Amino acid sequence: QVQLVESGGGLVQAGGSLRLTCAASGNIQSIRTMGWYRQLPGQQREMVAVFTAGGVENYADSVKGRFTLDMNYAQKKVFLEMNSLNPGDTAVYLCNAAGRTTEVRFYDAWGQGTQVTVTS
Repeated sequence: QVQLVESGGGLVQAGGSLRLTCAASGNIQSIRTMGWYRQLPGQQREMVAVFTAGGVENYADSVKGRFTLDMNYAQKKVFLEMNSLNPGDTAVYLCNAAGRTTEVRFYDAWGQGTQVTVTS
């Protein structure tokens, strides 16, 4: 079992900043990809920022230059620094990680999500 727990969401005014943290735990042997998605009610989940296989950072065009992804592989944590937030960033932010367990099985895990609300 692999668990992901997000933290750091909240309410912020436009132009403000937030830092999200996602901590992974469980029988993890390796992390191949890890990062953040966001979702609004009734809408499809969209990629925000993800470390892809090989450690390449991939950002949605809408957040480039404003959001920064960081990872501490040893601690199995990924962080999302969000600056210059605008109301369009309001969503539930979900952490995702995929890789191999200690039983050499593939996992693709999601956290419960953390709400980010940006007021104008």
